[in-house]
Amino acid sequence: MSSPVTLIDRVEALLAPGAPLPLVLAGDPALRRPADPYDGELPPALLADLLAAMRVTMREAPGVGLAAPQIGLGVRIAVIEDPSPLPTEASLVRDRRPVPFRVIVNPRYEAVGDVAAEFYEGCLSVPGYQAVVRRALTVRLRGQDETGAELDEEVRGWPARIVAHETDHLDGTLYLDRAYTRSLASTQVLQEHWTRPDVGLSRELLGF
Repeated sequence: MSSPVTLIDRVEALLAPGAPLPLVLAGDPALRRPADPYDGELPPALLADLLAAMRVTMREAPGVGLAAPQIGLGVRIAVIEDPSPLPTEASLVRDRRPVPFRVIVNPRYEAVGDVAAEFYEGCLSVPGYQAVVRRALTVRLRGQDETGAELDEEVRGWPARIVAHETDHLDGTLYLDRAYTRSLASTQVLQEHWTRPDVGLSRELLGF
């Protein structure tokens, strides 16, 4: 009788070919299963290798966040990094600013206050499309970092959107589940027609 496959086994097999890692795409059940809590099952060196590979994969995609289910691992780990290369006007409207690389483990979030913002979002697991999602402007993030240190902080603006998007992945939720479906646009069409910092014109013409 064979031994059960452990998280260590799965991570070692995943990392063996090297980074960047293959991305799991929408329609795969791996993206719809709530991820298991991470309880320190990986040796420190292997965890570091996994996080480094996730960072490479996120950067080369490119994206601003990557959750473990997106590489086929059902564990509550995600990485975030946003260089925020947008022009100044768009950055101000979206409250977008650089986010240095960070790891969130077993994250959960809740809205702070009633103020929400609506902007286009994309996803590495749904390539070629974006849609408008309404999210809380500020969220309270709780969880741990990669060392096990507790996190309890308020995150605002675009960084809050990234935190919510990646945490949703760990709950089996895609941004499309929260999006205005009539706003769905291919990346090509988005670049041709909907380059304004806000979504007012697209809301008017697409009717969402």
